[in-house]
Amino acid sequence: MFVEVHMIQSFSPSNLNRDDNNNPKECEFGGVRRARISSQCVKRAIRTSPAFAQATGVEVGVRTKWVVDLLRKRLVEAGKDPEEAAQVLTDFVPRFLSKLDKDGQRTAVLLYFSQSELDRIAQALLEGWQELPAGADRLAKALVREHKGRTSAPDIALFGRMLAEYPELGLEAACQVAHAVSTHRVTMEMDFYTAVDDLKPDDTAGAGMMGFTGFDSACFYRYARIDWRQLVGNLDDDHELARRTVEGFLRASVAAVPTGKQSNFAANNPPSLLLAVVRRDGMGWSLANAFEHPVYARGEGGLVAPSVSALDTYWGRLCQVYGTGSMIRVAALALEPGLSLQSLKEHQVLDLEAWVEAVTAALPAEEAKA
Repeated sequence: MFVEVHMIQSFSPSNLNRDDNNNPKECEFGGVRRARISSQCVKRAIRTSPAFAQATGVEVGVRTKWVVDLLRKRLVEAGKDPEEAAQVLTDFVPRFLSKLDKDGQRTAVLLYFSQSELDRIAQALLEGWQELPAGADRLAKALVREHKGRTSAPDIALFGRMLAEYPELGLEAACQVAHAVSTHRVTMEMDFYTAVDDLKPDDTAGAGMMGFTGFDSACFYRYARIDWRQLVGNLDDDHELARRTVEGFLRASVAAVPTGKQSNFAANNPPSLLLAVVRRDGMGWSLANAFEHPVYARGEGGLVAPSVSALDTYWGRLCQVYGTGSMIRVAALALEPGLSLQSLKEHQVLDLEAWVEAVTAALPAEEAKA
């Protein structure tokens, strides 16, 4: 079973996701330049959104190189000597998680764990304290078996965990997230800005600071796909938490906006179209090719309406060619009343709550284990 989410979202002038030159990210699609927001940027905005944690009721995981410090604090709070705790962790962490940097304080790579997982690691260290450091390898192997293929953090269950050094602790992502791309051709613009020195002497001319920043304005198509069974498995067969995780993902996808340059642009623009599909099996349907031929503004009518129309038409053609037999539920929500839906008309719902309910109600409460 899979849940697919499609969105049309138009942003006012902004620089939400920057490249190495501090300019908005771009790509070529359909032979023209498009604005782009990376999937990594979208995923971070979702997992850090208050809407996600509120819906799941579970604290999100942390991605950090400071695991040694986090574990040391837990050991010290339990009464262990700070220096002894540091020595134990310097020996144990490379055996279990990652090599350490030259300073011995940070791991060589970012690690992604929930707070409860870190609590359990610290508890295991305390329980086996008398056997350390000699028993470090045995303890590490026991913790690997305990954490293999599962997590307590909904965001880790969705987006996965990859550890090249210790693949046994890796977790296959239950969610695929596409790079958001503009439905139309985009040309980056430059803003020349100046800043005034408030204490500049009256006889001094010129600005206190000046520079350039890139920006664009684009209507984006966004797509993501959740593997329900993988999600349930990642959460150790907790179906209720998996259901809340899907709800959190839906709500956060709508509410979350990347934070890049927002203090300068404040592009807080909600999506104009939401489309969700729950299907039993079969190939995923990204609707990006609805925009392989870029859309154009119709007179002074903007880009949202032709983007929605192109998506609606493409959806209808996919249904005609490949059928709808695998679909359990389809729900579409248009923000503006003037957005005309033909193929998706019968699937329209009235508001966000009905859209979320349509998806979560289609998910099974329990599944027989294979």
